[in-house]
Amino acid sequence: MNIYKYPTTEELDELLRRPVRDASELNATVAAVLADVRKRGDAAVREYEEKFDKVSLADLAVTEAEMLAAEAAVGKELKEAIRLAHRNIKCFHEAQRFEGRHIQVTDGVECWQKSVAIERVGLYIPGGTAPLFSTVLMLATPAKIAGCRDIVLCTPPARDGSVNPAILVAARTAGVSRIYKIGGVQAIGAMAYGTESVPKVYKIFGPGNQFVMCAKQQVSLHDVAIDMPAGPSEVEVLADETCNPVFVAADLLSQAEHGADSQVLLVCKSTETAQAVQAEVERQLALLPRKDIAAQALRHSKAIVVHDDREMMDITNRYAPEHLIIETQNYMALAEQVVNAGSVFLGPLTPESAGDYASGTNHTLPTGGYAVAYSGVNLDSFCRKITFQHIQPQGIRAIGRAVELMAEAEGLDAHRNAMSFRIKVSG
Repeated sequence: MNIYKYPTTEELDELLRRPVRDASELNATVAAVLADVRKRGDAAVREYEEKFDKVSLADLAVTEAEMLAAEAAVGKELKEAIRLAHRNIKCFHEAQRFEGRHIQVTDGVECWQKSVAIERVGLYIPGGTAPLFSTVLMLATPAKIAGCRDIVLCTPPARDGSVNPAILVAARTAGVSRIYKIGGVQAIGAMAYGTESVPKVYKIFGPGNQFVMCAKQQVSLHDVAIDMPAGPSEVEVLADETCNPVFVAADLLSQAEHGADSQVLLVCKSTETAQAVQAEVERQLALLPRKDIAAQALRHSKAIVVHDDREMMDITNRYAPEHLIIETQNYMALAEQVVNAGSVFLGPLTPESAGDYASGTNHTLPTGGYAVAYSGVNLDSFCRKITFQHIQPQGIRAIGRAVELMAEAEGLDAHRNAMSFRIKVSG
């Protein structure tokens, strides 16, 4: 890790800036694949599966026989872990249910909101070297609680045409309706436009590589909603002299192993702490199976040494991390000062991996600084709020003239007339 001591405001601007890549070629490639899927449906999807995932598929849908085989293939302990995580995620998200109230805003004017589930949602679950079956639980569980009628899941198959069995077990546990063996841009296109096999969805959720993220952003411009804009995963750890360097290093590495472009940031109040963590990172890194990936992420990671808590929190709220871990003696006091973050992990015994899997909070979070404006996935992500209003004669008398005056001032005579006619019959 690169250690930076007491940077100036100008230096911080540079240190906290996320890498920006030229996406012009990426955008063109993704747009071409999406257009082809939109035009040719299943035929295009199969061709891209053969090209990118190196698999020839007669049927894109996962069968019941494959679901049963997955149940048999996943060990008892892992199944129990999946069920425990599902229970906790379900418990946390059920507590987010919206309860609309009827409000009498003035005599004779009643307004209220109703929460309505999005009828059909699409989930994208990455496969490959890190099949994220935990993300199935994070997305399908709140979708089911919300009441989504149809939960469609796409995930890339292996070269033998199979899907990781843990993904299938998690999907059944959480209540997924249909599963398709489709990955990458072609999966996003299939869910956004619909094909002969895959139904068109109304909102797409889930992480993915730069191609998947680009595809989600492109389809969101015209065709379907998405959960949030997203980039590489990231973590910021706040640490002081009381921290355990072993824990801090493990937290940093747990993010670095996600991908070579993962963002890793340590902010602490002494050079000694930064150096102790750095030494522990090097020791643990050498033992990781994904050390090559983690090492690439660490090359552009940063440890920033600051004077005090105020500087520590200023950096945090400027950076707006996806994951924020506070491993300081006064972690509860610092937690009160967090303004911009996706999810916060408090104290020495709360690793980010707990939230990734089983504490109950959602791990689908805003990255790239979007935490200044976006929330992580929650129950509301799968719902819409519809407003209702009911006006009686006394309500017309209470607000009618105000509506007329405002409509006239905006030059909208038909708006005025719609109220004026009612005023005449309401006495």
